[in-house]
Amino acid sequence: MIPGRIVAVVLAVTALPANVQGQEDSLNKAGTAIFAQSVTKATLTASNSHNVTLLSSLIAEALENNPEIQAAYQEREAAQQRIAPAEALDDPMLEAGVINAPLASSPFNREDMTMKMIGLSQRLPFPGKRNLRKEVAAKDAEAIEQGYHETVNRVVHDLKTAYFDLGLTLEMIKLVEKNKQTLERFLRIAEERYQVGQGSQADVLKAQTQVSRMLDRLLVLAREQPVLEAELIRTLGRNTKGEIPIPVPLQIQEVPLNLEALQQEALTQRPQLLALQSLIARNEKSVDLARRAYYPDFDVRLSYGQRDNMMDGTRRDDMVSMTVAVNLPVWRGNKIEPRIMESQAMRDQTVSLYQAQSNEVTARLRQQIATAEQSLKSVKLYQTAILPQAKLTVESALAAYQVNRVDFLTLLDNQMTVFDFEANLITAMANYNKAVAEIDLLAGKKQH
Repeated sequence: MIPGRIVAVVLAVTALPANVQGQEDSLNKAGTAIFAQSVTKATLTASNSHNVTLLSSLIAEALENNPEIQAAYQEREAAQQRIAPAEALDDPMLEAGVINAPLASSPFNREDMTMKMIGLSQRLPFPGKRNLRKEVAAKDAEAIEQGYHETVNRVVHDLKTAYFDLGLTLEMIKLVEKNKQTLERFLRIAEERYQVGQGSQADVLKAQTQVSRMLDRLLVLAREQPVLEAELIRTLGRNTKGEIPIPVPLQIQEVPLNLEALQQEALTQRPQLLALQSLIARNEKSVDLARRAYYPDFDVRLSYGQRDNMMDGTRRDDMVSMTVAVNLPVWRGNKIEPRIMESQAMRDQTVSLYQAQSNEVTARLRQQIATAEQSLKSVKLYQTAILPQAKLTVESALAAYQVNRVDFLTLLDNQMTVFDFEANLITAMANYNKAVAEIDLLAGKKQH
């Protein structure tokens, strides 16, 4: 497309009267070179695309190396190991000693009730308590596992955002540099026309001002770039001494965005909401477990007593004892009932949190879908209509300026308009990609 437009500009200029054409030959060559060199620069940029790093490879690296993900994984493993101990019995108690030894004498054969005793006791919770404890621990583990998946999704989302932001900054640097070179060529044209009396000094100063604006823009972008690189490195879990990944040039992969379908998807598979559901079930079990405190536990004790023979040699039989003790849950008003009310309050709190998070997910989905749709419309509009028209306007203004039909300010304004539109295009592309990444996080889609 661009080479054809260059030919059109050249033809438009060659159709000028002979007396004007002779004065403008060198200017025609400079104007034609503006677009030719832009095409060459774009070709060189495309040839360096093999140095970029694909987003999918960075995601795989983050899943393996990110310390937040590793910490969440270890927490999940620890929670799984708490399930079995939750329903285990208390350790049995082993006891040994002497029973009914008389103080007046030391031999064990003087009194019939003197025994050397060994015993074993075990506490048995009221039926149902152990199972409830296990279910509470299992629901805790489910919530923590969903928290692990939420951490994975959040880290990948942060990685995508940093990747697209860095890609936008690098693209913007290329765009500003390209526009600066174009403006520098315009400046040379204005200087040449000023030297031959065809232009004014004001034109030269205006061009210099615009070039300086581009230099200032490059300084701002140079300050932003290391910040975004540091965020990308952080999400990858890399050492700061490693090589900085270079994102792929911004592009659009359009995906269907249906609000109702995404809302339903979020309610069924968003890890954050599933974790709250597990906590609600866990707190329901906690309420049941607190109510079980009304029922006593049992202490079963079995002991064996060995007795020595009598002093005259008569044999004494050994003895066996078995007892069952129960605790008496009589402190209901200031012990059991407050714990029940505490468990109920925690359950109600979790239900409210779930509702609040569901509402927030729905609202943010609506916002991000609107952002993605508007960004996509902007991208298509810039690509199909606005930018082609604006570039043709610059080419036409350049040809007209070279024959004094358009002032230099109009040419500069048209070029800066193209620059603004190109900047808006790549910004809209980055915004679309970041909005899709946010939607994936909100809907709980598996990150890849």
